[in-house]
Amino acid sequence: MILIGDKLVPFDEITPIVHVAQIENTKANTCISFGYNEEILIYTSKNEIETAVEVSNIKEAIYSNALNAKYILANKTLAKELQKIAENYMFDSKILAIIESSDEIEEIALNEIDGVIYKNLLD
Repeated sequence: MILIGDKLVPFDEITPIVHVAQIENTKANTCISFGYNEEILIYTSKNEIETAVEVSNIKEAIYSNALNAKYILANKTLAKELQKIAENYMFDSKILAIIESSDEIEEIALNEIDGVIYKNLLD
């Protein structure tokens, strides 16, 4: 299980952005996070930049996977649905449920979702 943002487990740096121009100011080898945005997604795919894309529906998740997102982020309910789709279509992207505390990890594990990301990393 992937645990991004947990204080007990080391994790790769995540840098939230809103615009393509902000990518220039990020550290090398950092994972860029953003709410689903086709312009940013196409740019990061073409430039082979690791991304964590927050989606709000299945269609956005399918496009995110097709455009090489490393992680697809969603609320717990949507993440559960996406995990089944990801397994059926053998997504390369990992599905991460957005959580607020470690108390939610067990629920995510029981739903067999790839992992979690703490909400505070996305602000």
